[in-house]
Amino acid sequence: MSLKMNPYLIFDGRAREAIQFYEKALGGQVLGIMTFGDMPGDPNHPLTEDMKKRVMHGQLKVGEADLMFSDTFEGMPYQPGNTIQIAIHPKEETEAREIFAALGDDGGQVIMPLQKTDWSPLYGQVKDKFGVTFQVNVLAE
Repeated sequence: MSLKMNPYLIFDGRAREAIQFYEKALGGQVLGIMTFGDMPGDPNHPLTEDMKKRVMHGQLKVGEADLMFSDTFEGMPYQPGNTIQIAIHPKEETEAREIFAALGDDGGQVIMPLQKTDWSPLYGQVKDKFGVTFQVNVLAE
């Protein structure tokens, strides 16, 4: 069986901002952004101007991985969680330090500073300004 999986991040009206942030922080490439307003309208359920601007689906290519994004539908409950983390495995320590710093910028929080561990020459955890936690882990040789 061949199977590919990727993280799909949900935001409450901040998906476009998140895509731009991760594009810069992770050196990604935006493959596409579709808003709810890009879809054909339904006269029985008209969208507000804010809803039309929200991201229905966004895709960012980061290395070989795809990150996908969406905003919640207006009025739907939104609760950021800490049950899923994204692990990033740069090959070089310099790259790991740059990614870690970029994710921690603008309101991020270092959970575990970058440091040598038993399994890695450089490992740390950082929660970004959107509440998403990343593990940055340089693979041991």
